[in-house]
Amino acid sequence: MFAGHDPFLVALSVAVAILGGYTGFGIAGRIRTAPRANPRLLLTGAAAFLAIGIWTMHFVGMLAAPIPTDASYLVLPTVISFLLCALVVGISLFFVSIGTPSRIRVGASALLLGLGIASMHYVGIHGLSGNFAIEHDYAMLVLSLVIAVAAAYGGLKIYLARQSGLLLALSAMAFGIAVSGMHYTAMYGMHFVPAATGHQHEFGGLVASPQLLSLVVALLCFVIAAGFLLFLVPEQRQRSATPDYDEADIGTVDPLAGLEDRPSPRADQPALRAQPLGGIGQPRTMPVSRVPVSSADGTLLIDISEIRSIRADAHYTLIHDGQRERMCPWSISEAEARLDPALFTRVHRSHIIALPHVSFLRKEGDGAIIELDGAVPHVVPVSRAKIAEVKARLGLVRRAAMRQ
Repeated sequence: MFAGHDPFLVALSVAVAILGGYTGFGIAGRIRTAPRANPRLLLTGAAAFLAIGIWTMHFVGMLAAPIPTDASYLVLPTVISFLLCALVVGISLFFVSIGTPSRIRVGASALLLGLGIASMHYVGIHGLSGNFAIEHDYAMLVLSLVIAVAAAYGGLKIYLARQSGLLLALSAMAFGIAVSGMHYTAMYGMHFVPAATGHQHEFGGLVASPQLLSLVVALLCFVIAAGFLLFLVPEQRQRSATPDYDEADIGTVDPLAGLEDRPSPRADQPALRAQPLGGIGQPRTMPVSRVPVSSADGTLLIDISEIRSIRADAHYTLIHDGQRERMCPWSISEAEARLDPALFTRVHRSHIIALPHVSFLRKEGDGAIIELDGAVPHVVPVSRAKIAEVKARLGLVRRAAMRQ
């Protein structure tokens, strides 16, 4: 498959695909874990880095291939191949970013993205102009399509998992190798033949030499490397007066740990009937057992046991029930006031979680993230000022330390 290819450029093409995948999916994964960031800007940046990574990998691979010396690149098909790649990547990420994606939507997005990657490849291939003809082995063509769709599905699963650190690096390596595998599989099934035995592959239009393409590719490689390094720079977060915590205390936790030591609430206990809500003279109402959410047929009342998290959305909130988010007419402050404080706690200015459904807690920058169980597990950010309280509520702090 790599016969006649420049091994150094082949290695560079794989590295570019891996860096592009790591940066693109890493940025996309912050859409839900960085509530202060603009989701449209993050989605645009993710699509741009993924498209640049895939397209640059393709043309680095082209420069590594033993193509005819008289070949040149038509500018229009080359530009169209990049725009096509950027379009399908953006659409696919958008489809899996709205609400909680179903398996059908993820599969359809992966199919669209895979076909888009393959189309980008073959449009770019047929942007070659010269005194030759190009023939394809259709078995290799079909195999390259399958690899492209599989790579797209794996990449979207990376995005939906919102991984970071080593897991994201390993996933990006798998994605980069798969995208590169699609390219070199297609190249293995492509043959240059003399123009006399086929139709001459020479068209009119503006052309670019391989040397000019090399400069463009080198510039895009620099952009990808710069974006990758910038992505590794930790975000600056606002410091608070909360003491630092021990990272070793954060890990997989039992969501019921520590609950057995808490006193059961009694009907005559005034603390549940009148607790201050952010200020003097603002009593907390009796905890509710059901919460209203909007549906196509009207308003539903769901049991609080179904609620995993609550996220602020302007003057309303979005309630996650373990499968999807539903619109609730309450504000985040009203939800905090109405829900049982023994079961729910506010972990961020925009997020409330249900303590019995916490399945995982880990450090993330100066703050932390919590994963909540359900048919579709999801993560919620925890502000640095709330980490100590959350650890105490989950039973991760020894009672002696709490008394101090």
